[in-house]
Amino acid sequence: MKLFLSGGSGMVGRNILEHAYASQHTILAPRRSELDLLDGDAVDEYLLRHKPDAVIHAAGTVGGIQANIAAPVSFLSDNLNMGMNVLLGARRAEIPRLLNIGSSCMYPRMATNPLREETILSGELEPTNEGYAIAKITCARLCEYINKEVPSFLYKTIIPCNLYGRHDKFDPNKSHMIPAVVRKISEAVESKSNIVDVWGTGKARREFMYAGDLADFVFAAITRFADLPQNMNVGLGYDHSIMDYYRTIATALGFSGEFVHDLSKPQGMNQKLVDITRLEAFGWKATTSLESGIEKTYNFYKNGTEQ
Repeated sequence: MKLFLSGGSGMVGRNILEHAYASQHTILAPRRSELDLLDGDAVDEYLLRHKPDAVIHAAGTVGGIQANIAAPVSFLSDNLNMGMNVLLGARRAEIPRLLNIGSSCMYPRMATNPLREETILSGELEPTNEGYAIAKITCARLCEYINKEVPSFLYKTIIPCNLYGRHDKFDPNKSHMIPAVVRKISEAVESKSNIVDVWGTGKARREFMYAGDLADFVFAAITRFADLPQNMNVGLGYDHSIMDYYRTIATALGFSGEFVHDLSKPQGMNQKLVDITRLEAFGWKATTSLESGIEKTYNFYKNGTEQ
């Protein structure tokens, strides 16, 4: 197929492009200098000119708790505008299939875990990333509305759990938890420090999937669009405490020092685990263990490719 991939320079996009199945397709993944997704007219022109068979919308302004708190305007407006431009541009170009990549931030902060797709918009969102979540929810709803108006347009949303892996951001001011901890512990090992700080109690639980596994799912999904539910979680179905991740990363990097908790820092929702009932019915399962994923992520960071 000819595929249009938004966000090809981001972590998810790069993992899609380097996947073994990518060579079986023609993938258009313009960089920002080639196509500004915030320019609706430019997106319309690009999609009308190239007429891809399907769109994978993976672009977004992303970051961890600290980045979301610092820049809520851009996390809402950038993600909303990019999503609207890509989705409506695809509709105007009459592209029949679109895979929209959402986020588990879409779920209410007090929703019962594991998080079921039908509970979206059933309660208040987590304040630390509310703007990002609102943008993602709006795009998911727009996919539903487009499909409702024109059933032949299969515009579906997948909702990954938290992701990490190759091509992640390791800047402590912008990164998610795992790459931030990889960098933090790596620097402690290099400086021979015996102390690493932990935001919060470390008891909050998170589900992190290796980004290469999500890329694998994307290629499974684009060949079976008709089998995809309108909204579907993509995750592991199990989680770990924040401290479990710290300990696993410490073991992988050879850190044997002490963890000190900074209780003044936010730690987000107490738990965020997605329900994978629909995913299991679809017949796909992630295969990368946490230990293997951490090793690949650390090797990527250590080689200095993306720091």
